[in-house]
Amino acid sequence: MDIDQIEKLVELMKDSDLSSMEIEEETFRIRLAREKEIIAVHGGGGASAPAPLPSPATSAPAAAGGASAPEPEEKGIVYVKSPMVGTFYRAPSPDSPPFAEEGGKVKADSVVCIIEAMKVMNEIQSEVSGKIVEILVENGEPVEFGQALMKVKEG
Repeated sequence: MDIDQIEKLVELMKDSDLSSMEIEEETFRIRLAREKEIIAVHGGGGASAPAPLPSPATSAPAAAGGASAPEPEEKGIVYVKSPMVGTFYRAPSPDSPPFAEEGGKVKADSVVCIIEAMKVMNEIQSEVSGKIVEILVENGEPVEFGQALMKVKEG
């Protein structure tokens, strides 16, 4: 792969709003990644195939298809929500420990889980520092856009 091809991949990432991309061929492997904004609403409110991410928003609609009503407002609680439709994973691989545990502490921008969409593993980060109060989704479970994944008590 030459520098022109790499530059085209970088442009594709920018144009598609991708956060990471990984390509592997017989003689080489390349992984490109950049920071992204994760949706978390205060008070209830790598792979080879690119997948566009939805535009960041300050609030997200309640998930459809079997999801419960919007979460009630709780003082000091932040809901980490899914920024896309996909499959929820608590760890980077089946043999690895989970990114976050109930009762565990997280920092702002800590990776707390992965959402796999179209074979792209998207790292989901906490927007706030605090304590994981509850993990609302089971490992390997499908999630919808805007679905609450975790409750984090700020502090």
